[in-house]
Amino acid sequence: MLSLISPSRSNPLSNMAKYSGLYLLLLCFALSLASKAEPAVTRDSSPTDFIKSSCRSTRYPALCVQCLSGYANAIRGSEHHLAQVALTVSLSQARSAAAFVSKLVKVRGLKPREYEAVKDCIDNMGDSVDRLGQSVKELGHMGGTVGQDFVWHMSNVQTWASAALTDENTCLDGFGGRQMEGNVKTVIRNRIVNVARVTSNALALVNRFAARHGAAAAATEEPQV
Repeated sequence: MLSLISPSRSNPLSNMAKYSGLYLLLLCFALSLASKAEPAVTRDSSPTDFIKSSCRSTRYPALCVQCLSGYANAIRGSEHHLAQVALTVSLSQARSAAAFVSKLVKVRGLKPREYEAVKDCIDNMGDSVDRLGQSVKELGHMGGTVGQDFVWHMSNVQTWASAALTDENTCLDGFGGRQMEGNVKTVIRNRIVNVARVTSNALALVNRFAARHGAAAAATEEPQV
């Protein structure tokens, strides 16, 4: 019988998860202020229509709309804000999943291979959280960067978000094979698969923003003499 042991100390990953909702609220407030100065990409459609249209470029469009439609008024047709919110939602879910997995290492009755896979997954998800945090921070500091500065910053965001997705998939790979069948594999896969799909969608929206605005940003760069 598997049973969870309550940790004697507060888990830092669990503490981070508690603040994820507050961080999202603060982000939306900041974006709502910034959006007043930034014209919407699609003036004739509603904020929700813009999200639905943008989510068609992702691998999991229904999940994309589900995760982002609640922030439509903060996004307000801005592809920059859309990518920022998508990454922040992914970060929030990755933190929550990391805190959840960290509790499973204390489950009684784990098989040796399950125990090692859970420990590896904790490391993978910790790396994912770090890289998504870097992506959110980098994209948030871009502001009105243009030209090669835009390309450089976007390359960093794309690299970190892609690495975060790899970390999440690596966690899932650790539970592959019939020998890992069981409750632990089931609960972890259910949680991490969803996070990986959210991160995949966020990366697709980041790539879309980079592709649509990268060429325009590069065009503003003055030619070298």
